[in-house]
Amino acid sequence: MTVLVFGGSGQIGHYMLPLLSARDETVVALSRVLRASTPGVTWVEGSLPGPVHAIADISAIFSFGPLDLFSVWLSSVELPHAPRVVAISSMGAESKRASEVPAEREISQRLRDGENATVTACARHGSEWTVLRPTLIYGAGLDNSLTPIAQRAMRRRVFPLPAGRGMRQPVHAEDLAHAALAALDTPAAAMKVLPIGGGERLPVGEMFARVRRSLPVDTLPLPLPAWSLRVASRSVAALRGPLSRLEVDLIADNTEMTQLLGIQPRPFRPDADCWRTPV
Repeated sequence: MTVLVFGGSGQIGHYMLPLLSARDETVVALSRVLRASTPGVTWVEGSLPGPVHAIADISAIFSFGPLDLFSVWLSSVELPHAPRVVAISSMGAESKRASEVPAEREISQRLRDGENATVTACARHGSEWTVLRPTLIYGAGLDNSLTPIAQRAMRRRVFPLPAGRGMRQPVHAEDLAHAALAALDTPAAAMKVLPIGGGERLPVGEMFARVRRSLPVDTLPLPLPAWSLRVASRSVAALRGPLSRLEVDLIADNTEMTQLLGIQPRPFRPDADCWRTPV
């Protein structure tokens, strides 16, 4: 039987593919462009929601990419073996639900619609499913949140440190890969949406300070007081959502996930390798 991985070239897939290969699974990973050979992994070219090369005897599916696109594909194919499905969503499905920024409310709705459509498609196939909702993801140099900030600071040698009272709970991509694999192997995790955050909650200012301390070069700290952020938020519409979230707690309750999967995510202790994009 075969394990199919969507998003294998992303940050969670970066850690998941070696885990699957170590289990001697037959692994097929989808990519928009053909990748160099990976031990134990067959790459196929394709992108969702478009058609995917026919793959026989699929026993499990991991979705680490956009859930709305995955659900469209899942709804359109025939999967006679009722594969187990483990999909990654985001805590943004809830945290952005009441955002003052319409675009963020739309993201939240799209996430929840993707979750619901995935569940509906799984029911059609007779497949059991688990949806993981992570907080802010880091660790492989492939995220769109902390890594761009770190890489820009290394280039410019200046690190902005915005004020903010919100709490954060960054989760390492490798811990997410282990959680997804544990969900596959844990019958009690079926038919559940599980929040997952890192092993530590910390103020947003301390999170940025730790990123700065982890960089391999010296950077000049640039404090951004609350009044300057309010001015920027009123002046630049695109910044309104991200800046307003600095005052909001973006955290997850790991209790059920830990009880079911036995995963204890690590505390936020980044190092320089977290911000190096893999070749």
